[in-house]
Amino acid sequence: MKVRIQFSKHGVVKYIGHLDVMRYFQKALRRADIPVKYTGGFSPHQVISFAQPLGVGVESESEYFDMELEREDDLQAMKERLNASMTDGIVVKAIVELPDNAKNAMASIAAASYEVRFREGMEPAFDLSAEIEALLKQSTIPYVKQTKKNEIEVDLKQGIYTLSAEKDKKDHWIIYMTVDASSGGNIKPSTVLEVLYKRAGDKLPPFALAITRMEIFAKDDSGHLMPLIQAN
Repeated sequence: MKVRIQFSKHGVVKYIGHLDVMRYFQKALRRADIPVKYTGGFSPHQVISFAQPLGVGVESESEYFDMELEREDDLQAMKERLNASMTDGIVVKAIVELPDNAKNAMASIAAASYEVRFREGMEPAFDLSAEIEALLKQSTIPYVKQTKKNEIEVDLKQGIYTLSAEKDKKDHWIIYMTVDASSGGNIKPSTVLEVLYKRAGDKLPPFALAITRMEIFAKDDSGHLMPLIQAN
C-alpha cells in the first residue's frame, strides 16, 4: 500500500533543516506505530520519499512525502496517531492512498506557490504592485545565477506562472507567486524579489522576507498545475 502524506510546518520548527525533518518523521512513524515498509539488507531503512526540501526559515502549509506500508491501515486513524506524536508546529493535514503506478512526490513536482511578507520595518519604498506589472510586461526577465563553477544568465519569464501583490488591512504588502519548482528550473521567491528590487533601483535587504510555501504542484496530462493531493 502506497500513501501520500501532507503536513504543515510553522513556528520555531521552520528553523529545522530538511535532513532533521526527515529524521524526525522516521522517529514519529515508529512512535505512532505506523506499519511503514523497510528495505532489506544489512541496513534496512523506511521506504519514504519527501517531495522537496524546504529552505531553513521558510514556513509551509503543504509539504509532502510518500510512504510504502507493510499492510493496509485505516488512513484517518493513521493521521490521528501521527498528530498525537507530533511536536508543536508540525501538523499532518491529509493522508491519501496512491495507485501502485503513481510517480513519487519528488519526481512529480512542477511548481510551488508562495505567500511573501516583509519583516517589520523592511517594506520596500517603491510601489511593489507597479513594479510587478512592469516586470511581467517584459519579454524576458534575465537573472544571473551563480553555480558552483561559474555564473550563467537565465530567463525567469517562463518559470513565473503567477505574480501579484496587494496591501493587507494594516497597509502591509503581501506578495503571491507561483513559480517553477522542478529540478531543472527551481526558482526561489527571494530571486523574484531580488529582480524586482533591482528593477526599482534598490537592493533587497538581508532577512527582509517572511516566506510561506502554500502549495506544491504537479502537472496533469494537459499540462495544467494540480496539487499533489487533490481536494475532496
